[in-house]
Amino acid sequence: MPYRHPGRDRGQVAVEYLGFIPVLLVVGLAGFQIGAVAYAAEQAGTAARAGARAASLGQSYGQACADAVSGGLTVSCAAAPGDDSVTVTATVHIPTIVWDLGSATKSATMPLDH
Repeated sequence: MPYRHPGRDRGQVAVEYLGFIPVLLVVGLAGFQIGAVAYAAEQAGTAARAGARAASLGQSYGQACADAVSGGLTVSCAAAPGDDSVTVTATVHIPTIVWDLGSATKSATMPLDH
């Protein structure tokens, strides 16, 4: 059995743990970023439906889109009228936590209310 110096291995686990902390941090932040993507997509869908409903009633779809999105998010909406329906497309910028992933876009179509 080889001779071991007492206390030479002290702190080895702590050093290994410190080396693993950045990996855990990146994985955790990536989880938050995925949540931000899902939240932005959900908000874009809500804004598109609200805007399409307002446009189908002859109201301002832009204001309805903006009112449907939670504060802190940027939304832009565009309407494309059809023969007997209107389609509104909402684009919401995904909040940047770690990476800038662009925007989430959703569309909704509603029949025109005559």
